Order: sequence, then structure tokens, then C-alpha cells
Amino acid sequence: MLYYVSGPVTVLEPGLAVIDCGGVGYGCRITAYTAAQLKINQSAKLYISESIREDAFDLYGFASREEQRCYELLTSVNGVGPKAAISILAAGPQNFTLAVMTGDEKLLTAAQGIGKKIAQRIILELKDKMGGSNLELDFSAGAVSVPTAQGSNTGLATAALQELGYSPSEIATALKGADPTASTEELIRFALRAMVMRN
Repeated sequence: MLYYVSGPVTVLEPGLAVIDCGGVGYGCRITAYTAAQLKINQSAKLYISESIREDAFDLYGFASREEQRCYELLTSVNGVGPKAAISILAAGPQNFTLAVMTGDEKLLTAAQGIGKKIAQRIILELKDKMGGSNLELDFSAGAVSVPTAQGSNTGLATAALQELGYSPSEIATALKGADPTASTEELIRFALRAMVMRN
């Protein structure tokens, strides 16, 4: 199993990046979001999800673990294959997360091959996984310094961010200074922006 590949980008085409790892070029299918963060002949690190079928062995590469997590959530939905997931994530994991949390079908159907029924299924199946009020949150480590009452906007935002792979301490740091009366979507956007700025 490949976890990630790291090395100079030797080929960069729409939907494809080739990473040179010690003389071996790994061809990775990528989203437009990841492509925008890569430059030819510059070193890059892509997190890998594998898609193995009888007639193909494809590698899907992501510039961040949160984008990879979104891809894996999407492909867990019946009727959503790797190509459709890549298309949906073209606008980035932040926009996908917001679309699911707000029930925004239009953002999902803007992706090639995604109709209204599939968009509704994605929202229905993933909304709880990405911050539903029935998700149990464990803050026993004491790292979270913001209110996280189950069902509150902060709690829902925290749960969604945890589903994207962030730790409670990272989330707590990112949410410092956030307006406690803000909506769940605003809090997610605030935290993701803070994390991007920090990196």
C-alpha cells in the first residue's frame, strides 16, 4: 500500500501529475485543486488512494490529507466512482465540506457526471459523518478550549473538521478567535482558512 509519494513533479497535465521518486515516475490522477498547488520540476508530496480493478491500477494523489479524506468519503457513497469524486473535489475540500453541511446540491451537480439524485444521496449519506449532531465527540484530552456542546454550531464544525483528519488540538487552535455565534459553515470556513494560513 502506498501512503504518499514525494519528489519533483516531472509531468503536469490536466488531471495528471507524475512524481519522480528515486528514478521511478508515479503517475497520479489529481483534482484541479491539487494541480493548482503543483509546479513542474518542483518537489511535491501527494497522499495516495489506490483504485484497483481487473483492468486497471490507478493512483489518486492529493495535496492534503483532508482532500484525500473527502475523496474516500465520496467513493464510499454508492454510485460515486473515483472519476466523479475527483470532479466534485475540483473546487477543493473546503467547498465540498460546505456543500454537504449546507445541503448545497448545485455545487455538487456542477461536477461532471453528477446528477441531482446522486447529489442528494451524497448529502444524505455524508452529512452525519461530516458533523451530524449524533456524532459523539471525545475531548477528554483537554486540548479543546472552545465550547463543543453536542449539537452546537461549534460542536458540529469540530466534528466535521475531525472527519477531515484534523486533531482536536489543531481544531482548537484554528477556532481561536472565531465568533461563537457564527454558523457551522462560517466556523468551518474560518478554521480551514486559519489552517491554510498556518501552513
